[in-house]
Amino acid sequence: MATAEKKRPRISSGAGRRPSRKEGALPDFIGVLDSTHNVRQSPRNLEIAWIPTQDILAARGLSVYLESGRGDKLTLPMRKYIQNLLKVNMEEPYGPEWPSEEKIKRQEMVAPEARYIFIKQYSNGFTTECSMNQDAGVEHNHAPCNEGRLVGFVHYRFVLEEELPVVYVYELQMEPSAQGKGLGKFMMQLIEQIACKNQMGAVMLTVQKANTQAMAFYTKLRYVISSTSPSRVDPQIGLEKSYEILCKTFDSEAKSKLEDGDEEL
Repeated sequence: MATAEKKRPRISSGAGRRPSRKEGALPDFIGVLDSTHNVRQSPRNLEIAWIPTQDILAARGLSVYLESGRGDKLTLPMRKYIQNLLKVNMEEPYGPEWPSEEKIKRQEMVAPEARYIFIKQYSNGFTTECSMNQDAGVEHNHAPCNEGRLVGFVHYRFVLEEELPVVYVYELQMEPSAQGKGLGKFMMQLIEQIACKNQMGAVMLTVQKANTQAMAFYTKLRYVISSTSPSRVDPQIGLEKSYEILCKTFDSEAKSKLEDGDEEL
């Protein structure tokens, strides 16, 4: 399964231009998964009919369930788990950029506007608290509980891109043992459904060019290089950047502003 890294707002044109992405500007569009896997739209607290995630996951032979969360509500074990999984999956694609990016990601992950969907595997009465282990990768400490073992997560936000409301996926991360089972595709389809239910114009994300597996993954899901990506804004600048900004749009206005045509990856 391809892992994908999502970053802070990037300057998407020539030097000196301010990013157009605005955090926390969409209070009427915020939607999250609740404990029964329905979407609630706040602050109006309006329940929206939702796809039966558990039935779909079970039909695919996946013994997992989903939970939602917010960046400013993460427990210490959860923060450590996310930090470690990011390092395990993303240190190699980022290369020498990783030390500085890791610091930024640690700040992003605990922001109040950070929305999460956690993927947990049923573990027969045991839960897993994951702690940092720099040498051995993700370490699991099992304790009796009714919760399951974390195997991945999605970090997304509701933002404005080119003055359009979009869902921006900052992270889609799976443990190696959970990759190749269709979970990544399912989670992206879920994010797209959240975007559509909340009247967002597109889903956007950022991928390192070196992460060819992730680029191929999103190509299959029909994501294209956005007109806001450096390589589209200025090919010369694009050559100097290590990432591309991808998008999938859901209406003509978003397509016009964020795709600017049907250029494929």
